[in-house]
Amino acid sequence: RTTIRQELGNKAKLEYQILTNKSSVSTTAAPSNNNSGQVTDSTYTPGMVATENIKNPFIIPGIKKVKVEPRLNPNYLFENYIEGDCNRLARSAGLAIAKNPGNTSFNPLVIFGDVGLGKTHLAQAIGNEVMEKWPDKNILYVSTEKFTNQIIQSIKNNAVNDLVTYYQLMDVLIVDDIQFLANRTKTQEIFFHVFNQLHQNNKQIILTSDRPPKDLNGMEERLISRFKWGLSADLQAPDLETRMAIFEAKMSREGLDLPQDITEFICYNIKNNIRELEGVLVSLIAQSSLNRREIDLDLTKEVIKNFVKHINKEITVEFIQELVADHFDVPVEKLQGKTRKRQVVIARQLSMFLTKKLTGKSLKAIGENFGGRDHSTVIHSCKTVQDLMETDAILKDTVAELEKKIKLSLNEK
Repeated sequence: RTTIRQELGNKAKLEYQILTNKSSVSTTAAPSNNNSGQVTDSTYTPGMVATENIKNPFIIPGIKKVKVEPRLNPNYLFENYIEGDCNRLARSAGLAIAKNPGNTSFNPLVIFGDVGLGKTHLAQAIGNEVMEKWPDKNILYVSTEKFTNQIIQSIKNNAVNDLVTYYQLMDVLIVDDIQFLANRTKTQEIFFHVFNQLHQNNKQIILTSDRPPKDLNGMEERLISRFKWGLSADLQAPDLETRMAIFEAKMSREGLDLPQDITEFICYNIKNNIRELEGVLVSLIAQSSLNRREIDLDLTKEVIKNFVKHINKEITVEFIQELVADHFDVPVEKLQGKTRKRQVVIARQLSMFLTKKLTGKSLKAIGENFGGRDHSTVIHSCKTVQDLMETDAILKDTVAELEKKIKLSLNEK
């Protein structure tokens, strides 16, 4: 009785149910003390209490579903995540997950790629889409740094089990920058148990990383193995068309409309990082507003110099070779070599033609930059390109495009 009073309060009462016959439905409730008790024919079941003031011992804390704050950025949506060849697979997988989280073959989904390519945006866009379609689901976005700090604190407070239980409440768990788990043995161990529990219960796991799972050095093999269970989708540097679409979308949100030549100039020169595109736009708006300057090509060049590490003062042979080699997808060394493969020959001849037209270098100097070829070879290459342009519209367009890229580059005088 002492224990019962401690647990249920002073007003607690015991009722004894005496069954006279197994087949009998009615029971008699007899109070356990001398106080008069009310006789009832109703059957007592766990969860029923005599008064509202008495705590019900059968209601176990934690059984009722707790709604978790998702910590998602509401601006990271599929609607403003521009699709291109660079991200189509990852974006399509994300949309499929949002329709049926935890029940696709994309579990876990590992999104990997270099800095500034939109990994966090895509991961949170999935979370926001799930939240809209499945409002009752628990979704949580957490950085690996925050997760690690939580584990450190839980160890100090002897509350690791509480933390693990908290994470196991999630229907969708998004962990950003998973590579920072490397060489953190205890954190990896705890994450391993969280991962297993969620995956076994068909809960969706989304991870981002700056490298594919196989290259996660300092990570336990059992974790790497589990990261490979689902889909690993890489985000590549966006091509020119995608960069243009991204930049124009960002301009539209800022209420800005720049001339086409300025937009092209920016997107030709900021090639690998979407964040840098955003940075250029913000800097242009700030410079224009604070200094009351019109956004023209000169101001744009000034701004972009803060985002590009190496700026040459003139067009160089090396730059032309790199640009042409990249366009034709051939190694630069091949342009200086002796190979006679058609793709390489065309790229080499075009490089010589553009070098002669745009640099003012002598024929001898041009030849030396292409594997020590003599001036007559340079003349022949330039004439070949000139003649082909008169009959080959595709080649003519290619030359025009390459020339435009060179002139729009920061290497222009």
